[in-house]
Amino acid sequence: MADHGKNPQVIRVVLADDEPLIRSGWATVLSVHDDIEVVAEAADGHAAVEHGRTADVVLMDIRMPGMDGLRATDELARSAPGTRVIVVTTFENDQLVWAALRAGAAGYVLKRSPASDLVTAIRVVHGRDAVLFPDALRRLAAPRRDAAHVPGLTPRELDVVRLLARGLNNTEIAATLYVTRETVKTHVGNVLDKLGARDRTQAVVRAYELGIVVAGESAQPWGR
Repeated sequence: MADHGKNPQVIRVVLADDEPLIRSGWATVLSVHDDIEVVAEAADGHAAVEHGRTADVVLMDIRMPGMDGLRATDELARSAPGTRVIVVTTFENDQLVWAALRAGAAGYVLKRSPASDLVTAIRVVHGRDAVLFPDALRRLAAPRRDAAHVPGLTPRELDVVRLLARGLNNTEIAATLYVTRETVKTHVGNVLDKLGARDRTQAVVRAYELGIVVAGESAQPWGR
């Protein structure tokens, strides 16, 4: 589990990229936000895993020497499930983004995105109340509608999965379904169990794989 340090209100972030200038740019962007602290930098996946085990969020480049970002993400998902990984990509290969999400990444940010997107991404995944959901996944997911492979989700749980895929957080889902946030939390927990997912992002990935959610149903890329 991630160690939040002395101040649980501060999000502890590790910057993992083999380009020093990119790490420096990220650090500069994040340094002006009081609720975010850069606690370490890593030039390869091995260092990202080592430092990430005691962080809250890791910004993870995919292509790095030694251990790449995919392996590092998978290792962190297994050994430090409390650490959230945000894949940072140039979209040179959408399949890598898909693989990273399946490995356990909580979301993604384009390297050319505005600085505000990077900050929002860190806060969203740390809050664990919504998912960062890439257009890449909608393009890559090939829905399968074999009912034998779809877990026994209730109609309400199906509603929750589809709203998760739109990036809605618990408060927004509760308002949409006219239920309480506690009820939504219960539904989300049931969905995770039935889909065998570690977190909300993984649940949405599984929903696309199983054809529960199909391309075109999800148009909102950000949880709020």
